[in-house]
Amino acid sequence: MKLTILGCYAATPRTLTNPTSQVLEINSHVFLIDCGEGTQVELRRKKIKFSRIRHIFISHLHGDHVFGLIGLVSTFKMLGREAPLHIYGPKGIKEFITLQLKLSNSWTDYPLHFHELTSKNSEIVFEDEKISVRTIPLQHRVYCNGYLFEEKPGDRKLILSKVMNYNIDVAYYRSIKKGKDVLLDDGTLIKNETITAPPKPTKSYAFCSDTRYDEAKISLLQNVTVLYHEATFLESHKHLAATTGHSTAIEAGIIAKKSNVDTLILGHFSTRYKDISLFKEEAETVFDAVMVADDGKVFDF
Repeated sequence: MKLTILGCYAATPRTLTNPTSQVLEINSHVFLIDCGEGTQVELRRKKIKFSRIRHIFISHLHGDHVFGLIGLVSTFKMLGREAPLHIYGPKGIKEFITLQLKLSNSWTDYPLHFHELTSKNSEIVFEDEKISVRTIPLQHRVYCNGYLFEEKPGDRKLILSKVMNYNIDVAYYRSIKKGKDVLLDDGTLIKNETITAPPKPTKSYAFCSDTRYDEAKISLLQNVTVLYHEATFLESHKHLAATTGHSTAIEAGIIAKKSNVDTLILGHFSTRYKDISLFKEEAETVFDAVMVADDGKVFDF
């Protein structure tokens, strides 16, 4: 599982920082999460192939999370894209994009599918045989969702030396990998766990930006491998967090601790702060495994 931070700062872009956008590579998928201004430039800079992006997940319709989307959609057209593109986001995302395409007479030549979200409850929005993606309802000033990406368990691993001992026909190997027991011709039942090893542990990633402190999402975040949680403010500006629908670094740490996550990544920093290491210091007062996002930073898990 690889996470590339294209942008992780709040509000307006600056010459040295970008608004929210990131790429998650997990189990052969490449997912784009949010699309602030400058996203396609940062994709180029990090050498991430546009053609690998098939699904884009937008948390909400504030500009620092979505103003880069129309540019990316248009560039895909100019590059001759043919593969479908799926965009997930709040109701209104379709009008937001198609109105600009209409007025600029720039309709895409590739299939563009919008999945507009309205539910205030968590729901699965994408699923295949390898992974599922569900929403994490967030408490912000507008309708907003985070996203939880979860790997599905893979096949069990054959222990060939043990399989050979029982002279099991290769025709049974596929079902054995799926967890099935084997009944031999003489009536002997071979339990699956005696001839296979467990699959590799699954990984999960939760993206939570933007949100005020809210314990309602803790049940969805239980035991995730990595939690990216917004930390717009330091404790000295806590009074601004609740009124603007954001969180402090300590509040993000508390959510991580109560959710029993493996690793917390902080992001969405207000541009008023010059030293983002302070966010890590504050969060570590309540949770140990804290990392700090920054533009261009890559995390491997």
